[in-house]
Amino acid sequence: MREARFYERLSEGRVKCRLCRHYCVIKPGRRGRCAVRENRDGTLYSLVYGKVIARHVDPIEKKPLFHFFPGSRSYSIATVGCNFRCLHCQNYDISQYPKVHDDIAGEEMTPEDVVGEAERAGCRSISYTYTEPTIFMEFAYDCARLAHDRGIKNVFVSNGYTTAEAAREMAPYLDANNIDLKGDDDFYKNVAGARLQPVLDTIRLMKQLGVWVEVTTLIIPTYNDTEEFLRWVADFIRSVDPAIPWHVTQFYPTYKLLDRPRTPIGILRRAREIGLEAGLKYVYEGNVPGEGGESTYCPSCGALLIERFGFSLRSVTMKSGRCPGCNSTIDGVGMP
Repeated sequence: MREARFYERLSEGRVKCRLCRHYCVIKPGRRGRCAVRENRDGTLYSLVYGKVIARHVDPIEKKPLFHFFPGSRSYSIATVGCNFRCLHCQNYDISQYPKVHDDIAGEEMTPEDVVGEAERAGCRSISYTYTEPTIFMEFAYDCARLAHDRGIKNVFVSNGYTTAEAAREMAPYLDANNIDLKGDDDFYKNVAGARLQPVLDTIRLMKQLGVWVEVTTLIIPTYNDTEEFLRWVADFIRSVDPAIPWHVTQFYPTYKLLDRPRTPIGILRRAREIGLEAGLKYVYEGNVPGEGGESTYCPSCGALLIERFGFSLRSVTMKSGRCPGCNSTIDGVGMP
């Protein structure tokens, strides 16, 4: 255990967690919505500090981040727990674990262990992913500071529910953040157990703080696949920065959403068209390798710059971050 950050003590031994936008008020002996932050006699503790439940070396494209050191590898870690309860969670076995088990599963690791393994694996970055990294912020922060000192980048793959206070604390050591924009407010309330506005606030704030941002929308048939909603998302992203890449991704049935089919490729293709029509520079189709929507094209002349198949780069024709055809600069960090 480690005493948590971002909380305040209240009367009668209660505490108010200020890590995520749920702002849980927690009585002694109880936990917050994430089920991994517990009030013990008026002190809030993180139960997952150094308790790594998953660790892998992934291509950065898997996050997905397409404009952040393309083709590089990222050492990826997670703890159990999540502050959402998404009915379609792909990693529900670890994200919801502490809500259905008494123990806190995971392998003990220190920040030195994490950064050392990333170095030995030749990874350009460390990704805090698989579950919501906000809920293990204390551990992620210590890892990120050490990684930063050793020249390794840091990445969040997040639901965007971090408080502004915690986001500002993390931002100096956070290089990129892929944030889910899942649906409208009803979707967030009914499917994820959250609200929409905090996510929009985080996307704007991360961009303002100088973190490279990409946005992902998993398109679920009958839930968030209308052209009206997709246009709204595209317009919102453009209002923040038209250079933010938007990943429109295919849903497949999982966890508690088994009664919906896979997203038709035609809907993904139309979503990509909507994004480009709205003025976004880069829109990608995800989970459908080989369909052509994964590659990077020059937004000025349309030239193919990075050809992808799934998470792999097949060819790269851009040079020093520029289109070889029209010499336009291609937005991103560490672009080839």
